[in-house]
Amino acid sequence: MIKKDTITGAEAVLRALIAEGTELIFGYPGGAIMPIYDALYHYSEQVRHILVRHEQGAIHAAQGYARTARKVGVCFATSGPGATNLITGLADALIDSTPLVCITGQVSSKLLGTDAFQETDVIGISMPVTKWNIQVSRAEEIPAAIAKGFFIAASGRPGPVLIDITKDAQFGEMQYEAVHYKKIRSFQPIPKLDVQAIEQAAALINAAQKPYLLVGQGAILSRAEKELLAFAEKSGMPVASTLLGLGAFSTTHPQYVGYLGMHGNYAPNIKTNECDVLVAVGMRFDDRVTGDVSRYAKQAKIIHIDIDRAEINKIIPATVAIHADAKEALTALSQTITERNHQTWIDSFKELAQQEYEQVIRHELSLEQGELKMAEVVHLLSEKTQGKAVIVTDVGQHQMITSRYYKYQKQDSNGNITSGGLGTMGFALPAALGAKFGSPCDTVVAIIGDGGFQMTLQELGTILQEQIDVKILILNNNFLGMVRQWQQLFFDKRYSFTDLINPDFVQLAKAYRIEAQRVSERRDLSAALDTLLQHKGTYLLEVMVAKEDNVFPMVPTGASISEIRLS
Repeated sequence: MIKKDTITGAEAVLRALIAEGTELIFGYPGGAIMPIYDALYHYSEQVRHILVRHEQGAIHAAQGYARTARKVGVCFATSGPGATNLITGLADALIDSTPLVCITGQVSSKLLGTDAFQETDVIGISMPVTKWNIQVSRAEEIPAAIAKGFFIAASGRPGPVLIDITKDAQFGEMQYEAVHYKKIRSFQPIPKLDVQAIEQAAALINAAQKPYLLVGQGAILSRAEKELLAFAEKSGMPVASTLLGLGAFSTTHPQYVGYLGMHGNYAPNIKTNECDVLVAVGMRFDDRVTGDVSRYAKQAKIIHIDIDRAEINKIIPATVAIHADAKEALTALSQTITERNHQTWIDSFKELAQQEYEQVIRHELSLEQGELKMAEVVHLLSEKTQGKAVIVTDVGQHQMITSRYYKYQKQDSNGNITSGGLGTMGFALPAALGAKFGSPCDTVVAIIGDGGFQMTLQELGTILQEQIDVKILILNNNFLGMVRQWQQLFFDKRYSFTDLINPDFVQLAKAYRIEAQRVSERRDLSAALDTLLQHKGTYLLEVMVAKEDNVFPMVPTGASISEIRLS
């Protein structure tokens, strides 16, 4: 294309995105964003557009792409329902710290506030679920808005940005000049490391007899995996992970003691209330990790490292607050602490882990008859992939089972893609196709329940059109399993509207020209998983699992983590 001095606002959108390194856009066209799509037609050799089947699919795909590619994900949607269909994904990306730039079309500026066709106040609606949003009504404002959006989305604690562009701004002409942001006045995404806080933290760690390291997604976002390993090994303390922190620290490392939270491992929950110093890295003490806050780690001195000042002292008061990037803070701490060995303390975790194995895990993995269990399916998948696949989970029992039984070993730690904070059912299928675009050389497996799959299954059409290679594993219990589990345990088995009558998923996949099979017998499981993993192209495997199986251990709502149940 011949570059023009004077271009339209719509073309400026494409030039600004390309200037930021955008190679891929997930989107769905409509009336108010048609000028941008027309400009996209002329830039199709420079940027690839993936036509999804629903705007929620676009934003979840952009999330999956952002988390595996470690770049800003981009999506397009039109005004009105197109824009509002992004809201769930925006909320998901905000709470899970995923960098996105979402561009929505809007009615012409003269129609704003008139209830014009497909007009909605997406700025007002999206304000609580975006890191930053802006409405642009003049073409010449577009390059700066997009450049600023990318800087904000990716800086500090990452998050989603929404840029709403009126149709007259898209049609308007302007003199294009590239804009780049390296800083914004009064916005300091990377805090200055407090050396005194590092020294105070090191003194607590050096004096501790039962120190304990909790790792959250902040370590992954900071790309601090090596620094985390060095700090953990020098300090000698046991290491546990949150849901989104899984993958930051090897699950086979001798200091790794398990997964935290409501359905996490027994020992790491119990021992939280026995440690004397708790070091929390890039995690926000959400309620699924803490249980009853009034009874959470009251005996311990808390060292909290987080890049987001708003997270420090929000839930758990910090004895020493380190407002810093995880990588920088861990590097400084490693240089300050003394080398220690806490093997006796780590061994005490292993005693509880053995209890969990005897009462829970052995029964989940060593069955020779009866219905298939989710745990044995995930365990076998983990063995066959050696823990090195990119695993994308939806929300529910299968998500918790996967977090417990998949042994994440992917070295660059982007192998765990899930909806952690918002718990968005329907996340996995579109996020998996985005994850595959972001990490094309990896095997990407979407593990989904039968309920969540039906929330965004229309994206099978996107997979068909793009011929993207995603492995889909449906764990089908014909129930909304996690809700049913709670109904069984806490509502006297009143199974209120959780029983599902499902379509034939195999035939459904074949309607989209996707190879598929169903297994319900244990003797067929291994070969079916081999077929799933070895098939060239997308494959769907439906595994029929126990209808009324429960996920244990479990911390009941409102209980202390010390009250975690093994049955």
